[in-house]
Amino acid sequence: MTSQTFALRTIEAFCYRYPLATPVVTSFGRMLDRPAVFVRAEDADGFIGWGEVWANFPSTGAEHRARLVNEVLAPAITGFAASHPLEIFETLTQATSVLALQCGEPGPFAQAIAGIDLAVWDLYARRRQLPLWKLLGGNRSRIGVYASGINPGGSRQMAEAAVNRGHRALKLKIGFDLAADRANLASLRQLIGDGMLAADANQAWSLDRALQVVPHFGEFGLAWLEEPIRADRPWQEWQALRKAAGLPLAAGENIASEAGFAQALGDDVLCVVQPDIAKWGGLSLCSGIARDIMKAGKKFCPHYLGGGIGLLASAHLLAGVGGDGLLEVDSNDNPLRDLFCGAVRDVSGGMVTLSDDPGLGVEPDLSPIEKYRTA
Repeated sequence: MTSQTFALRTIEAFCYRYPLATPVVTSFGRMLDRPAVFVRAEDADGFIGWGEVWANFPSTGAEHRARLVNEVLAPAITGFAASHPLEIFETLTQATSVLALQCGEPGPFAQAIAGIDLAVWDLYARRRQLPLWKLLGGNRSRIGVYASGINPGGSRQMAEAAVNRGHRALKLKIGFDLAADRANLASLRQLIGDGMLAADANQAWSLDRALQVVPHFGEFGLAWLEEPIRADRPWQEWQALRKAAGLPLAAGENIASEAGFAQALGDDVLCVVQPDIAKWGGLSLCSGIARDIMKAGKKFCPHYLGGGIGLLASAHLLAGVGGDGLLEVDSNDNPLRDLFCGAVRDVSGGMVTLSDDPGLGVEPDLSPIEKYRTA
């Protein structure tokens, strides 16, 4: 049995960009490539863990996050001895809190720390020779998934390809022309039958505009409408929309504090709550928040849009806490996801089954993506 205490010997971030033939389109912008910042942690006993930092925006965000890990955070934690990942998470957060405030970058710091946290949890589970989902308290390795990132252009073709890969639940990007949004939703509803269909507006509307357009989506039987208004709007606006909308609302990927999640769980505004473990909180905070979501009678559906390591970690969290939530799996072409997401690649009947191997259950080989690595 390995010692309960471990000391981090090295932490290193690797940055990649995969060019897209078809840009990913949201209501607030286009992604011309898919970035990924993978984090490798190794302890003094030679155990290795892998994590990932959220790095989709701005266009230079991935390189910036990688430098935060390599030049600021890694030196601050190298040699640190801990008995639990939370100790490392809290040490990094406290040690850099003033710096993050001084440079106006609490988000990038939180994202970089989250990526390190995921790597440390993988390492921690490997030390204990347990799959991460079991270490997090899970008693089943099988989880439901849904296909997301379905663009407004070519949505039917993307959705059909997802169904052919084994998906039985879909989420469409909306927040564009109302007639086009409705036509796309009608097409996907016809395709999926009585299967799950959700829509993501990516914070597209003001409250007034949302009150105008949301009633036009009622006929499509949406499982949820995601971020119809800005995540930082006063909670009273969310409450007003919930009262008038007649549709389940979802949010959480842009909530970045324990107080923010407490507010989101305090009433009936949100039916689905979607923390992103690579964006804020890592597993150290989001595992507890996920359980709070379910205790509040809401559905925990982890948000994810990135490479395969963070996606796989999100899958382990969902399996670890249980419930009837679904894992978000992007539909767009991305080898930085597919080569590293392990069992999440193999969707059957809308479900995936995680490995019983220790940690995340994968041993990433970065050599096939070396041509996509950035300086």
